[in-house]
Amino acid sequence: MKTSAGCLVRQAFPDGPRFLLVHPSGNYNRRAPWSIPKGELDPGEDAEACALRETLEETGIACRILRPLGEVVYRKSRKRVLAFLAEPTAPLEGAVLTPASWEVDRVELLPLEEARQVIHPDQAAFLDRAAGGETAGGEAPPAP
Repeated sequence: MKTSAGCLVRQAFPDGPRFLLVHPSGNYNRRAPWSIPKGELDPGEDAEACALRETLEETGIACRILRPLGEVVYRKSRKRVLAFLAEPTAPLEGAVLTPASWEVDRVELLPLEEARQVIHPDQAAFLDRAAGGETAGGEAPPAP
């Protein structure tokens, strides 16, 4: 099974947290859903390193991982995606950024509800886990 890893980058804005999503480039992807920046693991590479590398390659943003968000398996392709909640190492200027790779044509920080509307349906669980504070296993953390 193909395995990819990526970061769901979160940054605080005056109107609340926003989440970084990318849109794949190419005419054939015009109607494609948005995604977290992600890519396949290189041989010998661990998932966290891959997620940070792919986020930097696609968006130009250096991040630090806050916690794992678990995995999803795409319903159609059976591709496995591992995700990590991350934050930029330096505050980002604005909500619309310039793509750093030919692989993506748009990079934006979106409010949660807008992100839910455009993200790949199989990746929506990552937004839910990040917003709800769920653990990588999909369960809510214990109450204090």
